[in-house]
Amino acid sequence: MTTFEISEKYGLSKEELFAHVDNNEEEAERITAPRYSYWHSVFRVFFRKKINIVILCLLGVIVLFTYLYPAVTTYDKFANLTDATAKHLTPFAAIEKFGFSIHWIFGTGSSGQSTFDAIWYGARISVSLAFICALINMTIGVVLGAVWGFSKRFDQIMIPIYNIVGNVPYILLISVLVMIFTASFWTMVFALTITGWIGIAYFIRTQVVIIRDRDYNLASRCLGTSTLKIAIKNILPFMTSVIVTLAATEIPSYISYEVFLAYIGMGMSDMSLGRLIYDAEVAMVTPGWQWEFWCPVAVVSIITIVLYVVGQNLGDATDPRTHM
Repeated sequence: MTTFEISEKYGLSKEELFAHVDNNEEEAERITAPRYSYWHSVFRVFFRKKINIVILCLLGVIVLFTYLYPAVTTYDKFANLTDATAKHLTPFAAIEKFGFSIHWIFGTGSSGQSTFDAIWYGARISVSLAFICALINMTIGVVLGAVWGFSKRFDQIMIPIYNIVGNVPYILLISVLVMIFTASFWTMVFALTITGWIGIAYFIRTQVVIIRDRDYNLASRCLGTSTLKIAIKNILPFMTSVIVTLAATEIPSYISYEVFLAYIGMGMSDMSLGRLIYDAEVAMVTPGWQWEFWCPVAVVSIITIVLYVVGQNLGDATDPRTHM
């Protein structure tokens, strides 16, 4: 490569290429490297994929309709109860009867109510349930899992508990608890969190056991570094991507549990998405009424897929190995 080509490639003049450099020992020992910010690199990797921007915008729309839309609109399930012509309308028939409005784009239900409004009022309950359960289970699971991975004495206590509780079918345990107590929002939270954390704790424990005896952690321990500092400085950054990825699977799963329990008649009495699908079960096989069933099913599917994809892609971005 000629001097001209090197100058063009690196944007340097000939004087800069062949400038005299003093023999300075301090400058020779200085290491120059680009600044590294963990979270800046996370967002750089995450937004590098254009699909993540689209998915994130879709998630923003879902959150907007889930929490803001019910707050600014008034929903009355029985507002059109006495009007027989307002019941079980398709979107086109509902718009023709009531005029074009966002309220009628999914048609009407068995009481003449807006299916669109009912879906987002139900989504607020289902999504809130999922986030609360995920927060409780992930917090307990991560903290106990970290302790479990470090403490051999605690490991001897927890392993038998995990072997017993972990082998009880989760959906069966939830169903029994819902049957014993009144099927309400907080009963469902209790049922989903009473043992939901133990699988997370065991998974975190396994990851901690893999990492804790690596050379750099053993060296830190030999130098007198406390266990807490090793956990925070050496292990937690490595575990961030694992925790985020785990949360990405947990949040949609709680929505699925709630919908499934409601569909078999064991869900909440509140108008959640699962309850809405359960009430519209007859409409699934009735000609002309299918919109009442498939619209909430489609919205549930979109919400769970979007939450999962965002979480998975964010989990990949939080892995330091993708920051190169």
